Amino acid sequence: MINTEHANFPRASFTRRCGAMIYDGLLAVAVYMVAGAVGFGLFLGLTSTGVIAMNGHEHVSDLLNQTPLYQGVYQLWLVMCVVAFYALFWSRGGQTLGMRAWRLKVQHPNGQNLSFITAVARVVWSFAGVSNLFILINPDKLALQDKMTRSEVVVLSVEANQMRNWHGA
Repeated sequence: MINTEHANFPRASFTRRCGAMIYDGLLAVAVYMVAGAVGFGLFLGLTSTGVIAMNGHEHVSDLLNQTPLYQGVYQLWLVMCVVAFYALFWSRGGQTLGMRAWRLKVQHPNGQNLSFITAVARVVWSFAGVSNLFILINPDKLALQDKMTRSEVVVLSVEANQMRNWHGA
């Protein structure tokens, strides 16, 4: 969905992005913890029912941590959940909760929301937020993930940030 009203807002500064990253980092840790509990619960259920054999391990956590296949699948699950957290928020309304608090929105320069695939690519290119340092040397206030996904992070007005329609706000 294109919202041309949002196409003319100024790009966000490095400091403002860092503020939102701190908020969102705390939320990402919470998502990681919940995903970890769900993943471990599923693994525990699979071992309890005998679908996965204990193979001589005394504790389920030992089996999970000492078996490369299980550990790899578990870590992939955790990463996918955190990536999905960002990608869903960015593709649905352009804002995570931290971005909403700092009145930031990620979008294409014409005001269009990102697709889910573009949002996932943005997460990958962000390198856990490190690529935001690129803003410090870029006069256009574009981070690496902005350039690679043809997107931008803008500062919304108070009125624009109050919109409740997350599908096109």
